[in-house]
Amino acid sequence: MEDRVKAVIEKTVRPALQMDGGDIEFIGMDGNKVKVQLKGACNGCAAATITLQLGVLRALQEEIPEIEDVVQV
Repeated sequence: MEDRVKAVIEKTVRPALQMDGGDIEFIGMDGNKVKVQLKGACNGCAAATITLQLGVLRALQEEIPEIEDVVQV
């Protein structure tokens, strides 16, 4: 599952964040929870929580429905 998560992040999530000056790094998994680190303009942004839940989590769940959550570490 980890390889599938990385593929979705690389194909879908990262390009979208980079268009706004941000970036994302896959850190690991804890069961069906994905751990990431937001970078660039996304790091410390007030909308980071929304980005994680409405952007990253949705994109991952579209391809991998068993993903339960995305957390920033």
